[in-house]
Amino acid sequence: MGTDVHPFDSIRYIPLHYDNSDSHNSALNLILTLRPEWKETKDTIDFVRFTDGITNTLLKATNKLPGLSQTEIDSEAVLLRAYGKGTDILIDREKESLSHSLLARHGLAPPLLARFDNGLLYKYIQGNVCSPADLRRPEIWRGVAQRLGEWHATLPTSGISSTSPAPQPNANNKRASLEAMAALTPGKPIPNVWAVMQKWILALPTSTSAERSRKDQLQRELEWLVKLLGETPGIGNANPFSFSHCDLLSGNVIIQPTSSSASVSRRSSQSGGSEELETAATVSFIDYEYTTPAPASFDIANHFAEWGGFECDFTVLPTRSVRRAFLKEYVQSYNLHQNRTFKNSELDELFDQVDQFRGIPGFYWGIWALIQAQISLINFDYASYAEVRLGEYWAWKREFSGEREKWGEQVPVREKRWAQEE
Repeated sequence: MGTDVHPFDSIRYIPLHYDNSDSHNSALNLILTLRPEWKETKDTIDFVRFTDGITNTLLKATNKLPGLSQTEIDSEAVLLRAYGKGTDILIDREKESLSHSLLARHGLAPPLLARFDNGLLYKYIQGNVCSPADLRRPEIWRGVAQRLGEWHATLPTSGISSTSPAPQPNANNKRASLEAMAALTPGKPIPNVWAVMQKWILALPTSTSAERSRKDQLQRELEWLVKLLGETPGIGNANPFSFSHCDLLSGNVIIQPTSSSASVSRRSSQSGGSEELETAATVSFIDYEYTTPAPASFDIANHFAEWGGFECDFTVLPTRSVRRAFLKEYVQSYNLHQNRTFKNSELDELFDQVDQFRGIPGFYWGIWALIQAQISLINFDYASYAEVRLGEYWAWKREFSGEREKWGEQVPVREKRWAQEE
């Protein structure tokens, strides 16, 4: 018999639970189990609560020993992330842990220190969390494009997926969900972004006729989208799926200190033959809950949608010229890490693909928010957010099909901004 240990089981497990109603004590128990050497100085242990996300609790644990600089304290800091109530419906926690471990092995994530009953403990990354406005700064979006190109070029999807299982009869609910996911994208890795949306649609409430009608409508749309975009190739007709973050909102982008990680600069030829120095910040991505095999175009379009923040300010989304400049940085980085030659034709193709995918993040997060509206205890209007995000999808579809133009209707703000050149 073989003695292979499943990668998930090799991650240290602490059999404790974080309790939001007793935050300090439950967090302290977890930290002291992880770092028993801190027990003698537990009076100097401090917790800082971050509130960038809208689903999880994130705490930074530090031991403020006398005589240490802030940098020295931060170098030993630990992040504690506890999952939001009911989010197991939405998120595969085993896959999240495997993603984090894989990223850490490639130097693209902080070391994962342990998992516990309802969360993870990992090393703190020094740096500043982005705001939506930061994402729109040229040096930041160049850094994001370069880092995302590296992700898609170097990370194997096999680490977080398997070949679609053959459907089996007489399954229970969980198995039925797996079968539906596999049937949607036969022969493709499971999970993948399309299959995840299938899983979410199956989890939608059906207690009223309106809810059942909405669920049936979204199911039809998903099947149509898979036929339309499911075979979208990667760069150079590569695998249609990349190891994708799928949640590159501003709070998941960390700007690293220039002192420890120098900015990347390069010269590029501009119009008229002059040269201009372009600087890209060094950034890291955090929080890997939604990482899954997905078309690179989806991951990129999803990031662009986040330029407007949770308020969905469509007036600040990247224009055509900015998107093309971002994608050029991305393709150059992708090719660098794949040891390939840059081709303008590949940039053109990717630009068109991202354009096609611009409505899909709204569909994805719209379904997600419909579920959150049912399960979340967080003070956030998920129901309204769902309608705004699904509205992005319907506006894109009416543009795609020509319906909007056929009826002589006004171009929606988001579509107008997306078509803007400068």
